[in-house]
Amino acid sequence: MLSACASHSGSDEQSKQVDPWEGVNRKVFAFNMGLDKWLFRPVAKTYDFITPAPIQTGIGNFFSNIGEVGNVANDVMQLKWKQAGNDSLRFAVNSTVGLLGVLDVASRVGLEENEGEDVGQTLAHWGVAQGPYVVLPFLGPSTVREGLALPVDFYVLDPVAYIDRQAVLNTMVGTRLVHNRAGLFDIEELASGDLYVFMRDAYLQRREYLENDGEVALDYEDEFGDEDF
Repeated sequence: MLSACASHSGSDEQSKQVDPWEGVNRKVFAFNMGLDKWLFRPVAKTYDFITPAPIQTGIGNFFSNIGEVGNVANDVMQLKWKQAGNDSLRFAVNSTVGLLGVLDVASRVGLEENEGEDVGQTLAHWGVAQGPYVVLPFLGPSTVREGLALPVDFYVLDPVAYIDRQAVLNTMVGTRLVHNRAGLFDIEELASGDLYVFMRDAYLQRREYLENDGEVALDYEDEFGDEDF
């Protein structure tokens, strides 16, 4: 998928348009990478080593099921009625028959899991420009639009945010963070060249993919001229 990211990684002029705050972003990126190296990665490595694959799958399913609440809300706000129905049924089936989402029974009965929806995608749907690329401390790659949307995703549409008991809340947030970090180990092997640029381009392409519901098309005449291939 990264090969389709030419629109973000082309000329220096294009990079400046997408990433006008690169100097500051690189400093925040370096801070985040240091934090990951000394804290998040070792913890995630330990989790990956001691947690059997079936249990990791169950944990991933559980958090994916919780995420269906936000998916449905954003489906509705984007007027995606069919997807809203599918995601609602997935949540109902997996929360009951699937033992609170630990088992993905919904997929087995034909209710396919979607890529996921968030408030940033909803804003994009209604024409809000993404703004410049920005690296957030602790949170990583983002854009101005996605950064402004994050509080709604985290504190309004995430059921975990409504847990009253602080110990349970901390456990849920910590487990999800470590599980998600462990899921990035395979992706790390794909990284090459300037890691900052690699991460930026991968993030922007992924956002484009999500905002267009998987339809990403390169304009080959703009990128390569009129040559025949």
